[in-house]
Amino acid sequence: MRKRSRRFLQVAQQVNKNHLYNHENALDLLQRLSNVNFVETLEAHISLGLDPKYADQQLRSSVILPKGTGKKVKIAVITRGQVLLEASSAGADIVGSEDLIDEILKGRLDFDKLIATPDMMLLIAKLGRILGPRGLMPSPKSGTVTSDVINAIKEFRSGKLEYKVDRAGTVHVPIGKLNFSVDHLILNLKALQESIDKNRPPGSKGKYWKSFYLSSTMGPAIPININLLRDYKVG
Repeated sequence: MRKRSRRFLQVAQQVNKNHLYNHENALDLLQRLSNVNFVETLEAHISLGLDPKYADQQLRSSVILPKGTGKKVKIAVITRGQVLLEASSAGADIVGSEDLIDEILKGRLDFDKLIATPDMMLLIAKLGRILGPRGLMPSPKSGTVTSDVINAIKEFRSGKLEYKVDRAGTVHVPIGKLNFSVDHLILNLKALQESIDKNRPPGSKGKYWKSFYLSSTMGPAIPININLLRDYKVG
């Protein structure tokens, strides 16, 4: 059994685990309960009625958080020719072709996002065993394999992130920093909810959202009423 600190247990006592919270009240509570000496990340943990071992129940997509993630993302781009210069001018932190592929094979992983143009994917395939377990392998579905490198860089800089269900059918997504305003956190949360609903896999049957919790990096998990969030109107 996981051992919890006295600080965590004292904080957790202020959360009613048998009550489904309104998202706004939950965000306000997490902000008030935060008592660590760094800015925590707000995380959404969503258990879905999916069994990802079936192809038609897999969920992997991306969402642009309107207020960003609060984290600076280091972007690498693998391409060739003129696009190398375009990617560099657009703000990519690391740019390369076969040379960058070789560096990654040797262990270079000092980036958070890897974008590639389609013409490079055959060469990148050999990086799967390195990038796959770390969630860094480029894919068209996540928007990291694209011919429009400039736009992809802008989107990831502005708060685009990928999400997917794990083997237990759960999605874990960081949706901002706890020092964002509650209104801004709600906008990010609403964008995530709409994206997950929009991308519901065709094989999903019955209840889609089984449970939904919000937590901070070092804080307790608070159960959320998904219906109230669905009914929330932005603006």
